[in-house]
Amino acid sequence: QVQVSESGGGSVQAGGSLRLSCVVSGYTCRVYDMTWYRQTPGNEREFVATIDSDGTTSYADSVKGRFTISQDKVLKTAYLQMSSLNVDDTAMYFCRRVHTSRLCLNSGKPYWGQGTQVTVSS
Repeated sequence: QVQVSESGGGSVQAGGSLRLSCVVSGYTCRVYDMTWYRQTPGNEREFVATIDSDGTTSYADSVKGRFTISQDKVLKTAYLQMSSLNVDDTAMYFCRRVHTSRLCLNSGKPYWGQGTQVTVSS
């Protein structure tokens, strides 16, 4: 089984910064994607940023230049450094882990954390 746990959310004023963490425990495979999504009430989850086991990253246009995704493979942790936050960044942030090699147990199955709330005030 795979467990995903997010932390680091909180309240911040516009222009401020936060760093979110996503820790994976239990069974892990060396080939994976770790992706941050966010969701506001009444809306679908939207993609924020992703990083794969090779370190390749991708970002939503709305966060490019402001957010940075990174990882520590030893700690099995992905980070989302968020800067220049604005009120539109207010959301629940979720981390998703997917093992992407056919050699991995439950390859392709998404594992989600419970989310961490980010609130940005003007």
